[in-house]
Amino acid sequence: MDASLIIMWTGFILAGYAVVGNDSIQTLGTFLASNENKPWYVLWAFAGSILAFTLLYGWYTYSGDVSYGRLESYEFVDDMGWPYLLPPLVLMLLTRTGIPVSTSFLILTFFKPKGLLDMTMKSILGYALAFCVAIIVWQLVTRWLDKRFIHNNITDRETQTWTILQWASTGFLWGQWLIQDFANIYVYLPRSLTGSEIGVSLTILLLMLAFIFYSKGGNIQKIVKAKTNTTDIRSATIIDFIYGIVLLFFKEFSNVPMSTTWVFLGLLAGREIAIRYRLELDEEPSDRLRAPLAYYAGMVLNVVLLLLIGYVVYLRDQVNDFVIVVMAAAMIARAAIAYFETMPGQKNLTAAFRNIFSDLGKVTFGLVVSIALVYIMRFLTTGTFLGNVG
Repeated sequence: MDASLIIMWTGFILAGYAVVGNDSIQTLGTFLASNENKPWYVLWAFAGSILAFTLLYGWYTYSGDVSYGRLESYEFVDDMGWPYLLPPLVLMLLTRTGIPVSTSFLILTFFKPKGLLDMTMKSILGYALAFCVAIIVWQLVTRWLDKRFIHNNITDRETQTWTILQWASTGFLWGQWLIQDFANIYVYLPRSLTGSEIGVSLTILLLMLAFIFYSKGGNIQKIVKAKTNTTDIRSATIIDFIYGIVLLFFKEFSNVPMSTTWVFLGLLAGREIAIRYRLELDEEPSDRLRAPLAYYAGMVLNVVLLLLIGYVVYLRDQVNDFVIVVMAAAMIARAAIAYFETMPGQKNLTAAFRNIFSDLGKVTFGLVVSIALVYIMRFLTTGTFLGNVG
């Protein structure tokens, strides 16, 4: 067998395991956490059937391209050398340590270094948009639902209803995520797959998915469980549905690949601040009287965030870097106002910010590693660090 063919399939297998293993926190994390009492093979059969349908539908609809057009600007490398195995190997190493890095940055930048800037800006927009949507939505959800979820155990009758809703929302989210992240796995294979190639690759992915369910998500699952009330099937259902809606928007937004890890962590960050903010005000209502200016500033910023969300949705693929910076600044301002509004207690918000900064530090570390590896591979393949890779 040709050496490049061996490297191609080895890269696919490593990328498949690393991507599915690392990104299980996004789409399957809350599903696993809230269904720990069910046999792993039942959960695997559900997720595996959706994976198979999504893959085969994309293959049929896009004439053999299972990435749904996201690899159009990524030419297939016929003569892959061993350096192309570095990205998934590093990703596997980081995954086993529980670090939520971006698979898009670690893998796709090797095939098209010049796409790093576009991918980064789209991922920043994804984090900011998900954060803003979450902090607005969960202020209302916490007031109406999450407080009741936290203080009241679910009944047997409610469990049946919420189980149906959660499996439906997980199926919707899982399908949207696969459409985004198939590019990270199938970048190693030809852009138009034959029937035998699609069959072999699907079998490999299903076996990997089975191992992920058997191991209950691995170390990376701890990030989901660290968030407030994510093991409650009711809260998990709402998280999955909102995340799926955000990914659906970015699916239609453009064909530029992005980091779904950043989007997911942005969603969890906004949700965490909103929940702890509401709980803090309920536990210490005097906080609002001590900081009335912060309270009213928060209300104004809520309106600003809603307008920015609407503006981004309206512009779609015409969003420029300035709008992304403004949205990121508004996100930071809203988080800061929530923190100052709950003074002097801040016991809930302090823990939330510490958790969020830890997650941001981890994904930022992954981005730095991605950029460093781009230069390392360039040296290994061309013998020089110089040249335009950005």
